[in-house]
Amino acid sequence: MRHVADGVFQIPWFTTFFSAFLVGDVLVDSGTRPAGGIVLRAVRGHPVRAHALTHVHPDHSGSSARVCETLGVPLWCGERDAAAMEQGMTNYSKSVFHDLFKTLRGPGRLVDRRLREGDELAAGFVVLETPGHAPGHLSFWRESDRTLLAGEIAWNYGLERRPLLREPLRIFRGDAAGIRRSARRLATLDPAIVLVSHGRPVGGRAFRDFVARLP
Repeated sequence: MRHVADGVFQIPWFTTFFSAFLVGDVLVDSGTRPAGGIVLRAVRGHPVRAHALTHVHPDHSGSSARVCETLGVPLWCGERDAAAMEQGMTNYSKSVFHDLFKTLRGPGRLVDRRLREGDELAAGFVVLETPGHAPGHLSFWRESDRTLLAGEIAWNYGLERRPLLREPLRIFRGDAAGIRRSARRLATLDPAIVLVSHGRPVGGRAFRDFVARLP
């Protein structure tokens, strides 16, 4: 795990292209189904009282059922993603992804808590509803030090020494207009650091400049 902010650790695999986060005592995201062991080993010895999701896509929720069962913790996710999580669906609109991701997604699981705007997460973070990439996509914001966990609002990935801040690839983007509305909202918070699910942490100025260039 990498310490990336006060009380926040990044759990990367496949370099930093995929990440989960330990936020205080809440595990955020779980990776694909095959990544479950990596995530569970990373949090071994750390207290975990709940598992929360930024959104229900297989690279974020594929191991969620296993994680909750192994750790004996409840599952939290956005209200508008809860049905997909409980049904074991990918939550992508195009049917092609059903076959593409069937080995990466995990089984459905009961959602114990449906997160809404303003709910408390852990370590001073609150829930922001940021739909677009998925209907129930969430970000997590801590105003005290202006730390933003933005989920998949953007990617910051390229060659390891030269990450490139970009929108998710078009085939994975979902509602592009919705993502951009959510990104613009997050930029108005004036974050000092932005943690993304795909790639390295981003400085607040770089994130705001990226958002300003969006179509």
